[in-house]
Amino acid sequence: MTTSRSLDIQVKRVYDPAAPDDGARVLIDRLWPRGVSKERAGLDAWDKDVAPSNELRRWYDHDPARFDEFAERYRQELADDDRAAELDRLRGLAREGRLTLLTATKDLPHGHARVLVDVLTSG
Repeated sequence: MTTSRSLDIQVKRVYDPAAPDDGARVLIDRLWPRGVSKERAGLDAWDKDVAPSNELRRWYDHDPARFDEFAERYRQELADDDRAAELDRLRGLAREGRLTLLTATKDLPHGHARVLVDVLTSG
């Protein structure tokens, strides 16, 4: 689990149980996670539009050696005007209280959630 300092944003795996202090729980993966029911996920929203594109996700293939380039490409995708409203909505949730970004990614330090938190807290 990671936490941002300026906005109250944390990242958790969607497979972890919901906690009372999670605040708004938003799934940020493009694909629904295997083996998780909607009830068990306890989501407030599923924001596929902030996930990396299918092409970028396939290229990256969760290879830590490609993470820096992946992060740069993903930041470029997030800078697209079409995603501005989604990013603003997530920032608004984080200003209202804790925002928990959920992902199925096993390697959180090399996942897209880390990049998304950086973008949300820097903008």
